[in-house]
Amino acid sequence: MHASTPSSAAHPPVNPAFEWALLAVLATCWGASYTFIKIGVATIPPVTLIAARTLVAGALLLAVLRMRGVKLPKEPAMWGRFAVQACLNSVLPFTLIAWAERSVDAGLATILNSTSPIFIFLLGLGLGSAGRPTLQRFFGVGAGLAGICLIIGLEALNGLGHSLLAQLALVAAAVCYGCAAMFGRVFKGLDPMVPAAGSLLSGTAMLLPASLAIDRPWTLAPSAASVAAVLALAVLSTALAFTIYFRLIRTLGPMSTSAQAYLRVPIGVAVGVLFLGETLAPTAWIGLGCVVAGVIAMTMPEAKLLRRGLHFLRGF
Repeated sequence: MHASTPSSAAHPPVNPAFEWALLAVLATCWGASYTFIKIGVATIPPVTLIAARTLVAGALLLAVLRMRGVKLPKEPAMWGRFAVQACLNSVLPFTLIAWAERSVDAGLATILNSTSPIFIFLLGLGLGSAGRPTLQRFFGVGAGLAGICLIIGLEALNGLGHSLLAQLALVAAAVCYGCAAMFGRVFKGLDPMVPAAGSLLSGTAMLLPASLAIDRPWTLAPSAASVAAVLALAVLSTALAFTIYFRLIRTLGPMSTSAQAYLRVPIGVAVGVLFLGETLAPTAWIGLGCVVAGVIAMTMPEAKLLRRGLHFLRGF
């Protein structure tokens, strides 16, 4: 059995192109989750839906860790950190999103829940860990939000003010994700699958009793589509996504990892078009360009971006 806390020196050199590819995979997994949740909550109450999601995903990751010969840590302090991460990254935001999607349109839900990079940026400024607040960062935040509005369609914003509690729940979930990305740095020395499994198992321990007390799941009659949606949520949008997420927190940092919030919007819309019959707004392609520009500005080091810009201008 090899240890679950390898030294940072044991990590192989980071390949930026590979990390960016993983960021796209993470955005795909989480972008599709909105459709899975929409299908799931049709016949499964939110708390039970999320309890099942975390249970299946946590058990899957635990099995993979055992096959790899990696042990979960036994220190109570580490499990306390797993519990905090679970509250910030799964228990609270997952449940809030599932509850909100019962009354809020998918377009508006995506807009409100994709604001986590803004909160990470503001949290970083408040904690003094964001570095110098450059115009590049401000441009990235603004371009990303503008692109989201264009992709979903400005008419989606007409729903603001209706279902206010659900909308506030989606904003609160985005704040939770921002805090989770900042807190996730405490797991920097761990195999990425370890905090993913530990936090999901901790979340399961919180959610299962709530599900039994609130929803009495043995009385439910979920549809086959909802059950399939839960399995997709657990395997793709949780187990796989969390493993990638904790790796990227280590390699790209919280701010750059949070940029997937902008990428998952066009991906989420595309999944909705394919499987739910939703339609794209005419401004979608312009919005996609804004999103890509915003992600590049937020993830690429400023000096490298400046050099590439100068190289591009010299071509004219």
